Amino acid sequence: MSLTGGALTRERPPLVLASASPRRIELLARIGVTPDRVAPADINETPKPAELPRNLAARLALAKAQAAADPAALVLAADTVVGVGRRILGKPDSPAEARRFLELLSGRRHQVHTGVALRQPDGRIATRLVTTILAFQRLTDQQIAAYVEAGEWQGKAGGYAIQGAAEMFVRFLSGSHSNVVGLPLFETAQLLRGCGWLRP
Repeated sequence: MSLTGGALTRERPPLVLASASPRRIELLARIGVTPDRVAPADINETPKPAELPRNLAARLALAKAQAAADPAALVLAADTVVGVGRRILGKPDSPAEARRFLELLSGRRHQVHTGVALRQPDGRIATRLVTTILAFQRLTDQQIAAYVEAGEWQGKAGGYAIQGAAEMFVRFLSGSHSNVVGLPLFETAQLLRGCGWLRP
């Protein structure tokens, strides 16, 4: 507790971001949030047999929040999964896999799911699961080759970054744009307001 203006006010717990993603740090900055610490959670992210993309995103976000080591902190965790139907598109391991992903996404709709979990110091965890639907134009071999050669696919779920050159491929988007980047800001702000960390 601290004394401010003659009244007692409860100090906010430190906010820990359980993610190493620079994109999530940049997104949080847009809503005036700067984590006190960045501490990526070390968990097994392998999908379970027949696990759906949306279920994987929700499960991993919750697991990351639970795995955080600081019990006195407010822990924000998230996981983004790209799905084409029941198929999960992770982060490509090679240019060849990135090309296969883009060929699969070419001319068709897909979904981007992000699970968000916020663990309070008392152990309570609030979660959100956000889905955005996108459709790419039909990509030519030349477009795919140029995108893969540029290397923007590296470290990106689904093999593309909507905040980069791949945005010119998107002919349709329904839902949260920031969700596709890696963190749905509306829902994240709701969680932080709900626990009193972020002012209304």
